[in-house]
Amino acid sequence: MKVMLLNGSPHKEGNTYTALSEIAKTLNEEGIDSEIFHIGKEPIASCMGCGACSKLGKCVYDKDRVNEFVDKMTECDALIAGSPVHYAAASGAITAFLGRAFFSGWRSGKNTFGLKPAASVAVARRAGTSSTLDQLNKFYSISQMPIISGRYWNNVYGQTIGQVNEDKEGMQNLRYLARNMAYFLKCKEAGKNAGILPPTEENVEFTNFIR
Repeated sequence: MKVMLLNGSPHKEGNTYTALSEIAKTLNEEGIDSEIFHIGKEPIASCMGCGACSKLGKCVYDKDRVNEFVDKMTECDALIAGSPVHYAAASGAITAFLGRAFFSGWRSGKNTFGLKPAASVAVARRAGTSSTLDQLNKFYSISQMPIISGRYWNNVYGQTIGQVNEDKEGMQNLRYLARNMAYFLKCKEAGKNAGILPPTEENVEFTNFIR
């Protein structure tokens, strides 16, 4: 079993990376593999709603790491996305990144995200973490992904690189989150081995508010 840890910070090895590394360490202690995937620091285009992914099997825009991430997620069992807080919200880069990843991952027909447990981590100097977590979690709740929690909100505080290590409660909660994720994955695997089938799928009905 493997968990994808998405680093949505422009800094490859900043505080978001440090937070995700604490999760990776705890997952490893629980016998769960993980990979930290950095979205990069180059500009990331937003989804244009062109629908080409339904024909191509991937996003038409191939100049960043979105398609690479989606391909990797088809082989992973869970996702934890980490983001710095920018103006009481997730970074613009990770928002654009996840928007295209989730849309193309769904339209391509791949089993990219459905029923895979997920969680979010917010890293801030001071405030805005709750709204950031709410924003990131919406990608999961619309995609049939069970949301895993810690024992508190999944946020840590720090400004300079490495300062999050001084947030003892925050870092401890990330270890709770990692162990809860490992427990859920093991329960899911045990259910699969016992013959428990995934929920029945239906043909999706699309409506809007005028018909």
